[in-house]
Parts: sequence; structure tokens; C-alpha cells
Amino acid sequence: MPQRKLDVVLDSVKRLMRMGATANLVNLLQKQYPADLAQLFSELAEKDRQAAFNLLAERNSKLAMEALSELGPEAGAAFLADRPADEIVKLTQELPSDDAAALIDYLPEELANAVLELLQRRPAGDAVGDLLEYKEQTAGRIMNPKVFALAEDMTAGEAITALQGSRDVEVVFYLYVIDARRHLVGVVSLRRLLLVSPDTPLKRIMTTDIISVRVDMDQEEVARQVASYNLLAIPVVDEENKLVGVITVDDVIDVIKDEATEDVYRLAGVAGDDRVFATAGESLRKRVPWLEVNLVTAFIAASVVALFEGTISQATALAVFMPVVAGMGGNAATQTLTVIVRGIALGELTWANSRKALFKEALVGLGNGLACGLVAALVVWLWKGDMWLGLILLGAMVINMFVAATAGTLIPLMLRALKIDPALASSVFITTLTDVFGFASFLGLGTLFIKYLHLSVK
Repeated sequence: MPQRKLDVVLDSVKRLMRMGATANLVNLLQKQYPADLAQLFSELAEKDRQAAFNLLAERNSKLAMEALSELGPEAGAAFLADRPADEIVKLTQELPSDDAAALIDYLPEELANAVLELLQRRPAGDAVGDLLEYKEQTAGRIMNPKVFALAEDMTAGEAITALQGSRDVEVVFYLYVIDARRHLVGVVSLRRLLLVSPDTPLKRIMTTDIISVRVDMDQEEVARQVASYNLLAIPVVDEENKLVGVITVDDVIDVIKDEATEDVYRLAGVAGDDRVFATAGESLRKRVPWLEVNLVTAFIAASVVALFEGTISQATALAVFMPVVAGMGGNAATQTLTVIVRGIALGELTWANSRKALFKEALVGLGNGLACGLVAALVVWLWKGDMWLGLILLGAMVINMFVAATAGTLIPLMLRALKIDPALASSVFITTLTDVFGFASFLGLGTLFIKYLHLSVK
């Protein structure tokens, strides 16, 4: 929803709530799309947000739950956390089983267990519990088990009749063909089905070269498969190649958004579930641990500086420009790290093809060091009138930016090889390296050439 329209609707909702105009408020809410309602709920104060949702849930539970699904499972589950388990079961029936499973997974543990226990007693609820049996962030967890499938011995006419009679499946993009034991054997497009004669066997028109994913495949890899092959949906099979579900492009978009958010947050040392309107205490709890880790690494850099106290005492101008070397190295490392982590996330970069990326980033690092170092050297020369101080700064920046580029390439790859998320841990190591090498190279060169530094020598 455009911001201007959102502001108008938001003001109207607040005014109607103050007036107690329940009927008008419900009418206004029911005119909104689920995604727009999600925006409205996120903008309202907590008390008004819950009241608006409760009111809508009473009159139009399907729309209310679709809005919660658009909010995301964590935020959506917060709207249900104070409701009894039987009421949550009733509300989650309004959602596809994959969306319902995601919401239930974020409920408080005791409440979630009570909901699952009630769901298991209902034939229609088994699918939700089954989905929660799969590991988080896998294809099995995000798939919809209600997938439309056709027997391989059907004709095109019979397939069309079966499709017309189907009401309890998600949007059908492709028609999957299965054998008697439910093994996935082919796929037929809707267009192909409608263009052939009704008595044409499906075996003659189906494609047997099928792109599918296993239930245990990571959701990020699923998203890559869908994007690589320009698919609108992808079938999910178990270890025996039996069709168990389907993942549609809307689910993949959510995965891409969540994974991108998680990677950006982790590069900054922020928990993936931290949000703008989280409480101050919650954000503090999630951010302090990484800051404490960074504090430890800062003392490592400080210990390097302490080794050169004698040099600094003789040439105090060195202390002025130390932050320049470390800061520029850190900025260069962030650039490299962002590109490399993205390449790893998209599957473009692996350990096998890393040599080319390493060589390229090393050249970029040297080029950045020369380009920025020459400018910095000129500024120092004009400012302090000491050519040697400028040359020392130039040398240190070339060294540190080269280290930043190579470390920013190798460290994420090594962490990935060790099965550690490169977005989570890379920045800590690289910040330490650029600080240590920045200070060591600058002060080390200063020590070597201290006799040429005349302006700041005591």
C-alpha cells in the first residue's frame, strides 16, 4: 500500500476505534488486502493492534489469519499467544497447512504442544503436525502437502475432469504425474493438457525430466533451484522419490526475503529476529553478546598498539592517523565480505572456484590501497608538511587493504567449509585482522623510518 494511502487508512482506523464505531471499523478493515492489513497492524500501538485483530477475527477469521500470515510467523504468533489452544486450532484451519505450521512453531512451547495435540485429533490437522516434524528451514517445513497429482494411466480428459473437481489444493501451476505407489514420474503443464485431444494418455504428453527437491533440502537451496529454472512451483519428494508436497513461488519469495534479512543482520552482528519495534530490553539482550565479542577483539588490537608505545612517544603524529588506516581497512573488508557472502548464498562461489575470486579481490585490494593511499599521502604532506609520514600512511593502507580483500574472501569460504554460517562469524574475524594489520603495518613502518620523520619528533 502506498504510504499516503496507508496514513489515511491508519488515521481512519484510529479514529473509528476511539469512537467505538465497531461496524464501520470492521467494514474498513474488510476492504483491505491481507498484506495491507499486515502493514496496518504493524503501525498500530500494541493495544489497538490486538483489538483490531480480535474484532476482525470475530467477523472475518479467514482475512484476519491471512493478515497474520503476511506479518510473518513470529509477529503473527504474538497475536495468538493469549488465546486458548482450541480457538487457535479453529483459526489456523483458515490457512494452508504450511502457513499454519509456521505460526504454531512460534507459539510458546506449552501452548504449541496443546495446539498440536488438538490438531492430531482432527483428520484435517494431521498435515500441520507432520510438517513440524521436519527440521527448520528445510523444504519439508515450508511445503504444502496438499498437492494435486494425477495417476499416470489417466487420459487428458480424465485429468481435466479431476482438476475441475478439485477444491482443496493450492493454485495449480503444474500437474504432477505419479505411479501407483505415488512415485513422481512426470509433469504436465496446464497449457499442454488443454491443447491435446481428451483421449490422449498423460504418458504421451508428460515430461519425465523433472526438477524436484528432497524434503531435507535447505530452503535456501530450494529458492536457488526455483530462481535458476524460472519455476512457479517445485515438487517435494521423500527419500523414495514419492511426491509429498509442493513449494510455490510465493513461499520462495518469503524464503529469499528472510534469508537476505538474516544475512544482512548477521553481517552487522545483529540477531536475525531483531526488529525496529522490538522492546529495548529484547534488542539489548540480542546485541550485547556480539558487542562483547568485538570488545575482546578491540583489546587484541590495542595490545598491538601497546607494542609501539615508544615509537608513538617519539612521533606523536602517528597516533593521529592510526584510525585512518584501520577505518579504511574495515570499510574495504566490508565491501569484499558483502560480495563474497552474497556469492556463497547464491551458490555462485564455492571452494573449488575460489581461486579466481581471490585473485580478483586481491587486485582490487591493492588498487584500492594505492588509490586511497595516494590521496591520503598527499593530504598528510600538505597538512603536516612531512612527505615521509605520507609515504608511511600510503604503505600501510596498501598492506591493510590487501589483507582486507584476501581475508574477506578466504574467511567466509573457510567458515562455510567448516559448516559455520559465514555471515554470522566472518565480520568478527575480519575486523580483528584489519585492526591488527592496520596498526602493525602503520606503526611498524613508522618505527622503521622514524629517523626520517621530522615534524612530530620530540
